Amino acid sequence: MPREKMISYDKKFWDRYADTNEARYDAEFAGRVAYTASELGCTSVLEVGCGTCIDLRLLPQGVASCGLDPNYAALRLAKTGMPHVHLARGMITDMPFADSSIDMVFTHRLLNYLLDEDVICRGMKEMYRVARKYIMSCEWSSQKEDMIDDRCKMRNMSDRWTKMGASVVGDAQIHAAATATAKKDEAAAVTNTRLTLVHITKTAL
Repeated sequence: MPREKMISYDKKFWDRYADTNEARYDAEFAGRVAYTASELGCTSVLEVGCGTCIDLRLLPQGVASCGLDPNYAALRLAKTGMPHVHLARGMITDMPFADSSIDMVFTHRLLNYLLDEDVICRGMKEMYRVARKYIMSCEWSSQKEDMIDDRCKMRNMSDRWTKMGASVVGDAQIHAAATATAKKDEAAAVTNTRLTLVHITKTAL
């Protein structure tokens, strides 16, 4: 059997990202996550690529909060700042969660950084496997999926989910605060961020 293709991972970049992640906190977006979970009747939420868990900060008591990230530095900071969150270390392509175990699974500008088509497709299938009710993709978006820089790319998640056979029930541009600290982030912050909502209608894609 051939070995599974390794995922490209720049540890130094993501260590630095973790150290500056607090400056990216967007209370409006964290509130949107909390509001969406409440409106959809979700009692458990998982952020894939959670970083230091700033997007989970406003979830109300009674909602089981979970975060997945491959970066040790981010998870250490998250454990200190958000001790109630269930944290797991791992990649989007092989998530340590059971089938249909989390009501709502979401990403926030994670898929923009996955440039390998095989990786993004496998990751989307894993999200669908783990989600019980909904998936929420919040990514910098364009129809043609243009490159932002040499590290990240626009995504058209509504089109991608539809082509995979998922049921897209919402797709809209949302406001995202320009709270970035890096020049690359400042350029990307003025671009469109779209929220794409998928309803889970079957156990696998």
